[in-house]
Amino acid sequence: MIYMETLKKTCLYDSHIALGAQMSPFGGFMMPIRYSDIIGEHNAVRTHCGMFDVSHMGEIFISGPDARDLVNHIFTNDVSSLPPGKILYGMMLYPDGGVVDDLLVYGMPGSQTFLLVVNAANIGKDYEWICKAAGGRNAEISDKSDEYGQIALQGPDSERIASDVLGFDLSDLVFYTFKETVFDGQPVLASRSGYTGEDGFEFYAAPETVRKIWSALLEAKVVPCGLGCRDTLRFEVGLPLYGHELGPDISPIEAGLGMFVKLDKPDFIGKEAVEKLKAAGLTRKLVGIELADKAIPRAGYPVEADGRQIGTVTTGYNSISTGKSVCMAFVEMQYSEPGTAVEIRIRKKTFPGTVCKKRFYDKKYRK
Repeated sequence: MIYMETLKKTCLYDSHIALGAQMSPFGGFMMPIRYSDIIGEHNAVRTHCGMFDVSHMGEIFISGPDARDLVNHIFTNDVSSLPPGKILYGMMLYPDGGVVDDLLVYGMPGSQTFLLVVNAANIGKDYEWICKAAGGRNAEISDKSDEYGQIALQGPDSERIASDVLGFDLSDLVFYTFKETVFDGQPVLASRSGYTGEDGFEFYAAPETVRKIWSALLEAKVVPCGLGCRDTLRFEVGLPLYGHELGPDISPIEAGLGMFVKLDKPDFIGKEAVEKLKAAGLTRKLVGIELADKAIPRAGYPVEADGRQIGTVTTGYNSISTGKSVCMAFVEMQYSEPGTAVEIRIRKKTFPGTVCKKRFYDKKYRK
């Protein structure tokens, strides 16, 4: 109990308890892992609609005359021409090319303000990193994470439900765009993106407004979903999780995220290290592996070939949508080609597997 009291609670914590959710620490917060069962919640998102409390995510605002220059300095993607209403995904890197965090950057109205949505466990670290990187730039950096809650509404029916239940007309939003709207007279930022591979939205608002939105969706029988199925959903479509597929000792190039690292920009923190890595050639790569057996490859399990360990599993499950035992893993480059035979060591036994693409289920975003 002493440990639990040091953890933060989101604005929807009381609702999770009332719904009987299984709670567990995650990113410094007590978060719902599941409400009923992970399979049911997972399938609700794939076939209909589900909602997630993601209020633990951080919101850091950068504004001022040098805001755009600062974001470009710390961010691997290029915000030089990012207009209001658009979103970019990318990373902040250490000088050695390791990942500080992966994040979303929102181009806010006015062209001199940006919203950075960062991972919960990294909020404090990210804020300090940005402040340190700002140097003498004329930019204001504000951590407003405590002023916002966030709900993710995900699934093929999410646009209709947002309209019917919340009164939001989001039909004009395409993937990775956002706009400001209103619920119960209060401002809401609504974006069309997601972490599940399905069409969906995020709603950012003050905590009291987020509680009202959550209640309205509950009354409409939208399925509440925990972080358990959020992980199975993102994993199936090959999306990374910080601390597993990304981290201080992992380059985004090794993780297959080079498309979000714009080396044609004049400069950003970590650029030189990424260029050197590309020039020298990778020694490892993130791949998918499908097991012939139904055994489940968990994070940390060794990947073996030719009688030795050649890699490590980062995330693994029996895929709910496909029924296959699959995982993502970092392996030595010589074993990274699709079709390569490998083995996963699960306790004292090894199970045969085959390297494959790390997207096990096709995304269904609305482009």
